[in-house]
Formats: sequence, structure tokens, C-alpha cells
Amino acid sequence: MTFLRPTLLTLACLFAAHTGASDLPSLGDATVAVRGGREADPSSGAILTPIVQSTTYVQEGVGRHKGYTYSRASNPTVAALERALAAFEAGRDGGARSHEAIAFSSGMSAISTLALATLRAGDEVIVSEVVYGGTVRLVQRVLEPLGVAARFVDTADLAAVGSAVSGRTRLIFIETPANPTLRLTDIGGVAKIARQAGALLAVDNTFLTPAITRPIDHGADVAVYSTTKHIEGHNATIGGALVVNNPELAERLRLIRKTLGAIQSPFEAWLTLRGLKTLPLRIREHSKNASVIARFLEQHPGVERVNYPGLAGFPQAQLAWRQHRLPSSDRALHGGILSFEVKGGVEAGVRVLEGVRIPSLAENLGAVESLITHPVTMTHGDVPREQRERAGITDGLIRLSVGLEDPLDLIDDLDRAIDAAVRGDRAAVSISTSPAAAAAVLSGPEVAHV
Repeated sequence: MTFLRPTLLTLACLFAAHTGASDLPSLGDATVAVRGGREADPSSGAILTPIVQSTTYVQEGVGRHKGYTYSRASNPTVAALERALAAFEAGRDGGARSHEAIAFSSGMSAISTLALATLRAGDEVIVSEVVYGGTVRLVQRVLEPLGVAARFVDTADLAAVGSAVSGRTRLIFIETPANPTLRLTDIGGVAKIARQAGALLAVDNTFLTPAITRPIDHGADVAVYSTTKHIEGHNATIGGALVVNNPELAERLRLIRKTLGAIQSPFEAWLTLRGLKTLPLRIREHSKNASVIARFLEQHPGVERVNYPGLAGFPQAQLAWRQHRLPSSDRALHGGILSFEVKGGVEAGVRVLEGVRIPSLAENLGAVESLITHPVTMTHGDVPREQRERAGITDGLIRLSVGLEDPLDLIDDLDRAIDAAVRGDRAAVSISTSPAAAAAVLSGPEVAHV
């Protein structure tokens, strides 16, 4: 083991001297997730960031303080999370000094702050046609009454995006993969259109996180996250974040956050800091399990269609391969979310939702527990029916957030629930009762590709 000592000594020096993400050059993503933007508490040496629950801070004198005055504006624990998120978004190869993260009380408070910071009456925003229902509600019920025009566009079609842009367009907001159809948008392609139009591009990257793709690396101006989901990952917090590499925009976002009172609480920031440490490990397992289950569902005679970017037959498989891997990686990950529709329509779908035993029927995603959702009545209930149908969000569509349970247990559970729901004879041997078939799914090319 003596040949490892110089390397370990170098890393130890880096960590001991660490004051920010830029002090961790060329280290792997797992290392940056654990160490990036973090330092031991200077007052005690505690390796975990303390929870500073204080509302107010004693000032040294008139106009002199230690960087904090009131926790609606900023808080030491929240600031620690922001440094860690900025470091992880910047990644191993630099740019960390120009990345800033701003943490919020929820993903929707982050998106609302972004809208209020960049749009005013008379402006126009272009939004992905398939997008989280809360974003649709914000646009249609809050922004449009304030005089902001909105166009919902199939952003997977670059020509359609280009045609929708006008001289009033100030923001393009895309979600990729789209919730819940998993349809992809070419971030780099839309970034070129946005630059030519003088508009900002914001990318909701909640499904993938910076562990799979980093929108700013592809030309986006803002990376948007519900940290409630994969980043914290344990169904324990509500939170959101915006990451930017423009100091003026970061300052504007902080001003609006302070004015709205939308900052994240210290305890939830502390829990999110802890969750971020294991994000690369978790997202890898989420992706592996989802790939296995997507292939099983694709082969199931009771399933009408499956949406998952890791499937060989996914319509945008090449884009998924290019966009769902970090520059330092030779493999793609596609996240833990998939959607599918069973034969028999809405009634059969409802029976599946109510018949599974392991996934919980719930609205969240990205947690260690598998969660199953009916978008039309849950997450996308506020999306107008005609928009849902145009976007492929059918009444029978089921979204599955694949957790960290044994994938064969999940397969067995889904197999039983789908069989009971469609009430048809099986045309193929059940994977749950065939070790050979199970092994074939687990060792297939898509799993090796993940």
C-alpha cells in the first residue's frame, strides 16, 4: 500500500486547505459530492455543518457584521448547502468560482423566483409542453394575469422552438426528461436559439440531477432543481435550488428570494447537505433498477407502452446517450423515473396503482422508496385536458419512481399487479417464476450500458 501514500497525502492536503469548490480540481464526482464546498466548523472542528437555527445575528457595530444579519436573507447552514450544490454542479474540471447556487423553500418557490426575477408585463416565456403541473399552474394562474405571455411548445422540436421565439421572449424554460412522458429536449440546441434571441435558458434538471447531466455545461443559463427529490432523496424535506454562472443574475435572484421570504429552512438545508453526499451512489442504483424494470415492462404482454430513455427502442435514444453522461464518463445513466400504460385503459391502470404492494401511491419522486403516481389525478391535475392529451399524458399513464429496493422484488410485485389488472392469459413465462428469464433481463445490453 506504500505506493498510495503520495496520492493520499495530496488529497489530505487538499481537504485540509479546502475553502471552496475551486480547491478540488480534477477529483471524481463522488469525491466532490462528499467534500466539495464543505469545511469543518471553524469554532469546534465538527465535520458536519452545524444547524444554525438563529433568526437574527448580533452585529459587531453599526454597519459591521459577519456576513449574516437576518435568516430571511441568508443563513450559515443554507449557505453551506449552496456552496456544496455549486461545487457539485461545477464538477471535477473547474468553473466552480463562477457557479453560484441559491436555495429555496421548495422547487416551485425557486421557479417562481426565477420568473419574477427575469420577467415583467409584456414579456414572453416559452415553456416545454410537457412539464410539471405546478409550473403550468404558475404560468397560467399567476404570470399570465400579470401580463406575461406564455407559449407551451414541444421543445423536443427545435424548429418549433425557433418558430415560437419572438422579440418579446425573455425566458425559455424546458424540462428534460419531461414529467411524466420522459420526452427529451436537446439542451445545447435550445441554448443556441436562446442566445440568438437574447433570452435566458432555464433547465429543470430535477429528474437527472448534476450526477447525470449539467445543463450549464450544455449552454443553459440556469439549472433548476426540486432538491426534495433525488438530491435529498429520503422523503424528508421540501426544497429547491437554482444554479447559475452569472453573478448579476445570482444577485437578482437573492434579492427576490429575500423579498418573498422564500429561503430554505436551516434544518431542511442540513438534511439536504447530508443527502447530497450519497447522490452519485444512489442515482447509479436508481438508474440501474429503472433500466431493469423498464425492460421487464417492455416485454410484459399486459403493458401497452413504456417510456424510459435507457431503452434501445426509445425514440430519442441517441440524444439520451449524448446528454445523459458527464464528460468524464464513458457510460450513460438515465435516472430512476419511468412511465408506462397497461392494456385495458384507465380502469386497468387504476387497478395496478391500487394493487402493487411495494411502491407507495404518492406524489413525490426520487426517494429511496419506490413511489407510484397517477399523473392525471395527482401531479398534473392542473394541466388542461387538451394540453395533456396533446403531450401524451393519457388518463391511463402511470409514473413509477424506482427506488433502491431489490429490483426482482419490484418486478415480482408489478408482474402480479399487472396480471390481476388486465385479467388476461399470459403469453410469456412470468419473469417472477423463471430464474433464467430474470437473469436475461438483469444482464441485458441496456443494463451494461447504464
